[in-house]
Amino acid sequence: MQPALRPATTGWRLGVLEFLYFGIKEARACLFAGLFFAGVFLMPRGETLGIPRYDLLLIYALAIQVWMLWARLETVDELKAICLFHVVGFALEVFKTSRGMPSWTYPDFAYTKLFGVPLFSGFMYAAVGSYIIQAWRLFQLRVRHHPPFWMSWLVALAIYANFFTHHYIGDYRWFITACAVGLYARTMVIFRPLHEDRRMPLLVAFVLIGFFLWLAENISTFFKLWAYPNQLGAWSAVHLGKWSSWSLLVIMTFTIVINLKHIKSHVHVARD
Repeated sequence: MQPALRPATTGWRLGVLEFLYFGIKEARACLFAGLFFAGVFLMPRGETLGIPRYDLLLIYALAIQVWMLWARLETVDELKAICLFHVVGFALEVFKTSRGMPSWTYPDFAYTKLFGVPLFSGFMYAAVGSYIIQAWRLFQLRVRHHPPFWMSWLVALAIYANFFTHHYIGDYRWFITACAVGLYARTMVIFRPLHEDRRMPLLVAFVLIGFFLWLAENISTFFKLWAYPNQLGAWSAVHLGKWSSWSLLVIMTFTIVINLKHIKSHVHVARD
């Protein structure tokens, strides 16, 4: 429900009000991610009531999802998409933590570990999808000059495949990034914080979301949720290069989200 504006609400007052509502809606879009990571930061590393932290985080994440569905903050179709993000993310986690190439590890014990990866980990990827889905509704997002869907899917698949194949045939991240920049160069996202439409290049949104995910990763590793090899002795900041990986992951997630029926209808595909 948008508040009615007084006739005197113009100029800088309108700008402040728009910015305030932008912040409120951003916080609301981050509802699942915010609640989930609050649990990550507040739960003690050891057991709580005899339940290991990783297991408790899984129960907690499932409870949040059930509540959001019950409260109609999320639709069944959106839940299906979030489950897909969970599966895609979990598969990547299993590969990245395998014995042959442990990019990072989950050091704590858990009953709900599968192939050495706690099941809650997929919800970290689902949180990204949940944010994009919620932001789309709250900001009444529209996309102009989106590339043809088959092209965006090719880039998304290349991004996901490179997370696996760069261990064997080299890292083609920057080639894929160059393709993505060319593909989305003209794409604009239109959003409405309050009453005025605002525009932003979609690429800027990808980079900004990737940056905040990189910050969240730093906080998560500080709390020993998982650890990179260089963090096993003492904590150190996650390499800045991970920012690009997160931004590419956002592109892949965005591609999945726009194929939801109620979202796809608001995407204008470039024809020239």
